[in-house]
Amino acid sequence: MSAEREPIGVIGVGWVGLVTAACFAEAGHPVVARDVVAEKVEALRRGETTIHEPGLDGLLVRNAERLTFTTDMSELLEGARVLFVCVDTPPTRSGDADLSRVRAVLRDLPGNDHVLVMKSTVPAGTGESIRRERPGLTYVSCPEFLKEGTAVEDFMHPDRVVIGADPGDEEAGDAVARLYEPLGGEIVRTDVASAEMIKLASNAFLATKISFVNEIANVCEEVGADVSEVARGMGLDQRIGSAFLRAGIGYGGSCFPKDVSALKMLAGNSGYHFQLLGAVIEVNELQKRRVVGKLQKHLGSLAGKRVALLGLAFKPDTDDMREASSLVLAARLQGEGATVAAYDPVAAEAARGLLDGVDFRDSALEALDGADAAVLVTEWSEFRELDWAAAAERMARPLLVDGRNFLEPATMLAAGFEYEGIGRTAEAPVQAARPS
Repeated sequence: MSAEREPIGVIGVGWVGLVTAACFAEAGHPVVARDVVAEKVEALRRGETTIHEPGLDGLLVRNAERLTFTTDMSELLEGARVLFVCVDTPPTRSGDADLSRVRAVLRDLPGNDHVLVMKSTVPAGTGESIRRERPGLTYVSCPEFLKEGTAVEDFMHPDRVVIGADPGDEEAGDAVARLYEPLGGEIVRTDVASAEMIKLASNAFLATKISFVNEIANVCEEVGADVSEVARGMGLDQRIGSAFLRAGIGYGGSCFPKDVSALKMLAGNSGYHFQLLGAVIEVNELQKRRVVGKLQKHLGSLAGKRVALLGLAFKPDTDDMREASSLVLAARLQGEGATVAAYDPVAAEAARGLLDGVDFRDSALEALDGADAAVLVTEWSEFRELDWAAAAERMARPLLVDGRNFLEPATMLAAGFEYEGIGRTAEAPVQAARPS
């Protein structure tokens, strides 16, 4: 059967699985996608998108005839030979990856007649372990490298596709490669353990860049340098590059925290102490809490103060609240006695069940009403277009901590704000007069 029209099975229709299913359908393949959550499957059958991801709605509508959603494993197995495993592997309390959902897939797989392609992020060595448990199973590692907010574009135009297949499974690796060849991007063929490690090492390195530039930002604040200028000068060096050199209040989401912790635990379980990743994790956690100190520098005690959080999702163009900085920040502010108001254009509903006692508002200006300070947590584009002069008039004190260095200091100062960035110097005195 040619790869062009080969039926594909997807197990798990969370963020990775749904994007994978929709994009393979867009590439012309019939896709059967299975999930154990009946409500999610029913919603997708009705044409309702279960996650927020730009461009995904259109793919699901356009390829409805090629997409089948089911809870029935037998329907999946009858419909496709190549099965992409896209189940969640969250961290356990120890920091290791929880592979219970992967094990559940193996229990539901009755025989070894299918090619199992692991797209879920798993520790290096998982493939070897699975093959020991299921001799004769055809197993391929094909980790995902999608970014929330640009996942559809990343899938359809990958910079690389990593395919790991051990001796004896090269033909299955070839079949997976043929599925991806029409999309372009370099195809990296390797063994299973190396493919698994490429995923973990990639995310750990990017997280390390973020924590490094945040450390530089903190030093910049002490010596009067501007981290935006420092990062720009660093990024022009081709050995370094400009990506992931943007200072802020730390990384979050479903991948970086989990994968950094999983790699650290994997190393420890193997007898190696990965000291660098321990520091990366510590810096990231402390960075979220530094915002409270910035507010206290201006306001003194936060008891009785009202602080508005602008943005709640861990990054823009997603409703994902996993490991979002807003969770830690809201809790810390409440712990200091502050009242917290919040606005997010997409993630508010997901956040309601996670943030007790927070006053959710329907717009940024409403969240800023009567606030003693605001923190820009997520760099949604609408915040750049906000009428900040009007916002200043609505606040009890127009103080903004820009946790993403998203806004121009001079613009904010001209609008009447006291402005604090992360490792930045203001282009005018910090205390600006309110506009008449």
